[in-house]
Formats: sequence, C-alpha cells, structure tokens
Amino acid sequence: MKKYDLVIIGAGPSGYAAAMRALDFRKKVLLVERNSVGGAGVVNGALSSKTWWELSRETSVFRKNLKRFNIEAPSVNYDEIQAEVHRAIDERRSMLELHIAQLKDSNYSNLLEFKNGNAKLISQTEIEITNGASKEVVHGDYIILATGSRPRYLHELPIDEKIVMTSDGIESMDDFPESMVIVGAGVIGCEYATIFSGFGKTKVHLIDKGNRILPFEDEDVVNIIERNMENNGVLIHRNSKLVRMEIRNERVEYELEYNDGGKEVFNVEKALISVGRTPNYENLWEDGVNININKRGIEDNDTQTNVSNIYVVGDLTADISLVNVGELEGRYAVERIFGKPKRKLIYENISTIMFLSPEVAGVGLNETQARENKLDYKVVTLDYSCIPRAIAKRNTQGFIKLLVTNDEDMKILGVKVVGNHASSAIQAVAVLISMNKGIEELAECVHPHPSITEGIQECVRMLMGKSMFKPTALRDKITCRSCVDCVYEDIIFN
Repeated sequence: MKKYDLVIIGAGPSGYAAAMRALDFRKKVLLVERNSVGGAGVVNGALSSKTWWELSRETSVFRKNLKRFNIEAPSVNYDEIQAEVHRAIDERRSMLELHIAQLKDSNYSNLLEFKNGNAKLISQTEIEITNGASKEVVHGDYIILATGSRPRYLHELPIDEKIVMTSDGIESMDDFPESMVIVGAGVIGCEYATIFSGFGKTKVHLIDKGNRILPFEDEDVVNIIERNMENNGVLIHRNSKLVRMEIRNERVEYELEYNDGGKEVFNVEKALISVGRTPNYENLWEDGVNININKRGIEDNDTQTNVSNIYVVGDLTADISLVNVGELEGRYAVERIFGKPKRKLIYENISTIMFLSPEVAGVGLNETQARENKLDYKVVTLDYSCIPRAIAKRNTQGFIKLLVTNDEDMKILGVKVVGNHASSAIQAVAVLISMNKGIEELAECVHPHPSITEGIQECVRMLMGKSMFKPTALRDKITCRSCVDCVYEDIIFN
C-alpha cells in the first residue's frame, strides 16, 4: 500500500491550492480528481461564466459604439462565442495540467503524484481509488476533502439540462435562445441575466420572490443594476412565486403567482435554474468514518472536521462558496496540518465581485449588513462623474461607497464600488481591513492619475474633512453622513 503524508480528494481551486502549499513543506502528496483538473471553477463555473460575461460586455459595448458611425450591429455568431469560451477553459485547464506534469522534472519530482479516479474513505487513513475496472487503496496520514459542489436541483422542476437547465447545461446549448426565464435573482442568476441580455439575442425573464433583486445588497447598488437590466430588455417578475413549470412542445411554460394573489402564464424557449449549489459529499466515506455533516455541508472547526486528521475546504463547508475563498482555505488547512498559521482564518477582508452591468466589487460590510449588526458608522458616497478616469472612459455610471466606524479611529468597515474597474479599486482597502487599520494610510497615498482609485482617496479625504469636493456643494453627486442608532445625519465640516 502506497503511503502519503497528505491525500487531497478533488483538484478544483481549493484542492489544487492545498497540494501546491503542501509541496512548500516538502511533504509527499497525492492529488485525486475524478473529472478535470480545475473543477467547476474552470470547466462550468467561475472561469466559464466570466468568459461569457466578458464576451457579452464586449458585444454590448460594440453595439453601442456603432451608433456613432450610423452602422447597424452585425449578427452575433453563437458558435464562435461558444468556441471562445471553450478556448478559455482549455487554456486554463491545460496550464494547470502542464504545471503538474513539469513538476515531475523539478525538485518536487518525488513529492507530488496525481491520479484520476473516484476516491472514497474506507477508514480514517485509507482511501480507495476507483478508475474504471481498477481499484487501489492508499494510506494518507492526513486527508483534505475538496470535492466542490454542483448546481442545486429543485425536484419539482423538469430539469433535463437541455430545455430546463442549470449552469451545467449552458455549455451544451447550440444557439442563443430567443427567450429564457431565470429562476433565482441572486448573484449567479443576475449574472446570467446580464450575460444573455447583453448579447442582444435573448429576451430574458428573471423571477424574483421579493420586491427587488439581490436582497442582500444596498438599495442604491440594486437600483443601478435593475435599471440597466430593464434597459436591456430584461423582464423582472417582482414579488412572484413560481407555482408551475412544464416542458411543452420543446418549450417552457411557467406560471407565476404574485403577492396580490394574481396569476400569470408565460412561454419561453429555455429556462435556467439558479438557486444555489449543493456540496459533493455523497459516497465520499464509509459509515465507519463518522464525519459530521449538517444542512449546509460538512461541519468543520477552522477547516478541521471532527475526525482529527481529516480536513475540509472549499464548497464542502458552510462558508463562502468562492474560488478565492476555497484557495485560501486549502492553503490554510495545509498550514494547520504541517505548520503554524500566523493568524486564524478570517473572512472579513474577502474581496468579492459581481459580474453585472456595471460590475460590482466590495470588501467588508455593506450598509445593509452594518444596520443589521446595529453598528454606528460614517459613510461617504462619491459618484463616478467626479472621477477623471470614469469621465475619460465616457462611462460615469456608478459610485464608490466607503463605510468606517463612527469614532476618531474611523477604522474601515467596508467599501463597495459600482462601475468600470470596480474590482481593481478595492484591494488597498482590503489590506487595511485585514490589518484593522484606520483610513489615514489611504489619505496621502499618491495614486496614479487618472485612475478609479483616486475616487477612494477622495472619499477618505472627505471623511477627514479635507476633500477637494465638498458634499455641501455637490449634493446630487456626493454624500457624507453618520448613522447612529439607525438615524442618519449629514456630516458638516467647518
């Protein structure tokens, strides 16, 4: 029986990151994957959908720019769009596979081994790997479970991945549908609504059980996203409940019931079900292993399960299901096993991005969360029209919102950026949140000009009472307020 210091089951983002971190400790590692290296983070998840989004955004911008030249937009070639997405997937997957192959000819040659197959824990330290007709059992002193997740199914819906699909079925379409209903108005549902409406070929319907999409987001963020969706032809079914969905004549018929009791029937070509993801832990271990699970996933304490030598990372846990979080957890679990982390794993400074129109990036708390936590805070909002880079790009739609503690320290609680280059504007703030620092460090940085990050600097200076733009003058573009006991008051500087 082969023996390893660490066996990692799953070569998605978290498992791959864990394997590479274990090499830093010069440990003998076995990485097992039943499908493709990269997991859903590459094949039918983050990379795939974001490539669709980039191509959709480029198409939308191209169509708008053609108006300057009085040229009608040409038809979008679905086959070429799909092929470009596949090329992106293959490029990333091939790079990961090449990396593993070339490690065999490096100073890690005797440390890392990769196997394709289904892995199952038959004891606390023994793993059975099945590949076709062959089976073998290996020993792992430590084990990391990183088997990811899959789209959540609603069993009352006729999901066939051809007409009624989850995100897994998107890649199998052979053309843009003329119409599509999306069930679920969370981040993924809204991203796909943005993608398909952006190509200008699909009439998108979006079912929202509440009175607005993205219920966890601040209202000012949602207002921009909803307005852009509707301007792109998206029909948002607000305050609605899906009571019936059927496949009829190779199309989708669905019935909604609204909060006022009214009902309505719609007919579209395709349906996309986007109601979250389910962790992949079925048949992952024998009953005698006794790993604890709950409704949200495998129970863990700082990535360690109740079985002392078995750790869990990525989408299997109850934490945030994001690629960057999974990678962070994978590296951290290895550091717990073979070293001593400098600090406990924290999630407060996790940067996020929503690929919408426009893009939305943030780190830390938003206003909705600050109010739910009954925090007193100061908040400044700066419109993109005040930022030279946004003006130069001829797109001033968006804003920056910065939250700090309502005291002299003004420690950063969170930032939200809505607009072009949003994701590149938040990293300095993320570092300061992780360091539990105030805002002075940002006030005097010399930012490149013109850049979107200059807007964050202006927000900081505004909170410190030394901004170039005064909120008392540009009330429609800038706000600076305090919130105490959920009561707002404008901040006035002498």
